[in-house]
Amino acid sequence: MRADRTSSGARGHALRVGLISALVPLSLTLVQCGKAPNPAALAANSQANVQVVAKTNQQVASGDTFEDRFPAPQFGERFPSASESFLQRQMSDFSPKRALQQPPPEQAPYKVASLEPQVPYKRSPRDDLTTLVSMKSSAFPYFGNNPASDAPFLNVAKGDRRGHRSYSGRVFWQDETYNDSRVLMHVPEHFDVRKPGVIVVFFHGNGATLERDVRDRQLVPKQITDSGANAVLLAPQMAVDAADSSAGKFWQPGGFKRFMAESADHLARVTGDPNGARAFANMPIVIVGYSGGFLPTAWSLEVGGISDRVRGVVLLDAVYGEMDKFASWIENHRSGFFVSAYTRHTARRDRELMSMLRQKGISVAEDMDGPLRPGSVVFVETGDGITHRDYVTRAWTRDPLKDVLVKMSATPALALTRVAATSSGASSR
Repeated sequence: MRADRTSSGARGHALRVGLISALVPLSLTLVQCGKAPNPAALAANSQANVQVVAKTNQQVASGDTFEDRFPAPQFGERFPSASESFLQRQMSDFSPKRALQQPPPEQAPYKVASLEPQVPYKRSPRDDLTTLVSMKSSAFPYFGNNPASDAPFLNVAKGDRRGHRSYSGRVFWQDETYNDSRVLMHVPEHFDVRKPGVIVVFFHGNGATLERDVRDRQLVPKQITDSGANAVLLAPQMAVDAADSSAGKFWQPGGFKRFMAESADHLARVTGDPNGARAFANMPIVIVGYSGGFLPTAWSLEVGGISDRVRGVVLLDAVYGEMDKFASWIENHRSGFFVSAYTRHTARRDRELMSMLRQKGISVAEDMDGPLRPGSVVFVETGDGITHRDYVTRAWTRDPLKDVLVKMSATPALALTRVAATSSGASSR
């Protein structure tokens, strides 16, 4: 019995020693939980991690890497080549960006008084806008017939290239001369779509481009702005820098109507007011044809489909033919006005047109001194010192387009509002 008690006591003592040995390290560990980590231990762990990462990288390098599975894009995949670039503005460029929907703010238990009176409409400030927009209904490209001969307009082929032989016998290639669908749009800073306004459509002459000639040399957008009239400008690119007056899609019945319908949507987006498309779709039109621009002007009046919307026609040394089309429009649209200024180059045809009109009983004025009213028909001969090349900026007066719009806005019956003062007062003579 004594031996059993001795053995049992020894086992109990060993059990107590074992429990104490286990609890002491645990207590030390729990005590360390409230202390900052040992810097030496962090350094050792960091070195171990580096070794693991290096070992992993070494294993990956010998197998299927990230670069193997997801190669970096090549330069050509990120940036289009020059032939693939599209510099024209698209309608989506002017689309309002869709804002992310935010949850409604919590209603405050009080209201803050406004320090500024509230108005129903506050127009955001902006500058004049002049831009180029590609349009499907613009004059070119054109693959239809030439109504003068009822033959295909592109009547020359050389391999895969197609071209047009002009009246002079020179060949102009489609890809160089008849492939620009851009339209120059100009909206003055003061323009207000809510007020009576007008759309000026400008058909440039031969050997011209929109940027170099219409905008920078002939200053057509500047004249629109300087007039102070509530007017916007559309100038389609015709034959590019070529001695050719072809009308392209404006030869087609309804071509001018389609052009103006598409323009209404573009103008609404450009002005930042998509709801203004309806106003632009019904706004009166003034067509200005300079030099070779007589051809698209005449055909737009004859078969364009919206001649009743045309409030006025201005020809700048441009009566080279189609007198019957001009005479017909003047006779049948007595609520509009017609102005033709000419040099010796077109004097014979202008006088022939005047004679045709007088035979129809239509009175003709031969100066621009009087007011411009509905039914006005004016022919103005300019002196020898006035050159054909500078005719858009200097005809019977400096800046003749500005002068026409100023006179037009002075006549309420022509439905054009003057919304800004001109830059230099009245046009200088």
